[in-house]
Amino acid sequence: MSNSPSALAPRLKVLLSQLLGFDTTSRESNLALIDMIQHYLGELGIESTLIFNDEKTKANLYARLGPSGDGGIMLSGHTDVVPVDGQSWSVSPFQLTEKDGKCFGRGSADMKGFIACVLAATPHFQQANLRMPLHLAFSYDEEVGCLGVRSLIEHINASPEKPAMCIIGEPTSMQPVYGHKGKVAMRCKVQGHACHSAYAPEGVNAIEYSAKLINKLTELGEPLKQQLDDRFDPPYSTLQTGVIKGGAALNIVPEFCQFDMEMRYLPQANAAKTFKALQDYAQQTLEPEMQSVHADTHIQFEPLAAYPPLLTDPQSQFAQWLADWSQSKHFDTVAFGTEGGLFDEAGVATLVCGPGSMEQGHKPDEFVEIKQLNRCSEMLDNLRHWMSH
Repeated sequence: MSNSPSALAPRLKVLLSQLLGFDTTSRESNLALIDMIQHYLGELGIESTLIFNDEKTKANLYARLGPSGDGGIMLSGHTDVVPVDGQSWSVSPFQLTEKDGKCFGRGSADMKGFIACVLAATPHFQQANLRMPLHLAFSYDEEVGCLGVRSLIEHINASPEKPAMCIIGEPTSMQPVYGHKGKVAMRCKVQGHACHSAYAPEGVNAIEYSAKLINKLTELGEPLKQQLDDRFDPPYSTLQTGVIKGGAALNIVPEFCQFDMEMRYLPQANAAKTFKALQDYAQQTLEPEMQSVHADTHIQFEPLAAYPPLLTDPQSQFAQWLADWSQSKHFDTVAFGTEGGLFDEAGVATLVCGPGSMEQGHKPDEFVEIKQLNRCSEMLDNLRHWMSH
């Protein structure tokens, strides 16, 4: 690899160009990209396993190399990206554009840049005399709730050769990250009873009852602000309503309303307790009121997505190793979520460290700096040397 921070190694450039060329927006299939990775690994003589979704339209990829046995390091990343709809791009979003020391394209930072670095480094790992296995794990549908990785974890848990540690290459500007909040996303559906607004008391206004629930959500969020953990920003768990839909016309008492809410919670917080309080209020207070007017009214809650928090000991031997590999002694937490909490729950000690910044992720003209990709490649070189000792 060139020592110049502005030069991209040829193999890395080809791989990044290939990965960015696939539209793997979460609503689309990722199979073309996965097939490309499987073919690349196959040409190196590395077997890989695909774990498909029920519809066979998406797949996780899992591979391992090095000696047999338990333990080792897993390098993990998600293959899906967020939409470009409604964004104004000055370059093609699904094509590598290299200029001013940056690589532009949807997913360049989040997180195909990391995957390209891993794939470019794989032949070097393969040629090394590894004393422990290296695991590769690439998932689907992270951006819509960490959906695909769950079947990948089931596959890993069922294997007799489970990794001990994991690095997720989400964009952290190559700063090691040991923690993030968990998230629960819920949808509430309020079924009221419609009537002409001139006779409003004869109806059950679904929007007004939704408003009562949203006010209750705000109320439940207040005590969370007293449970502080300064390692996180903001330093407390948060509740918010993000989307609301309801009503047909001003002169009709709305029959239906739904809203989506989320909680981003500290590792020590109890998200289930908070949502149970909201559901109890709905069932014990609001539904009796509604049904006293019309029996066919109700409130339903539907889970949308959830992932657990991550909190790995930054003083652990694993964390200190990553500090050496990444050439950074600074540890931090991030505001965004990752698949790390799920891996950690499965008994795989997990840290997050990857090229690029989430300041560029999800935005038009998303990019990753070439010097960040080169730093990631150097980290992987350091990891390979350590694994070969």
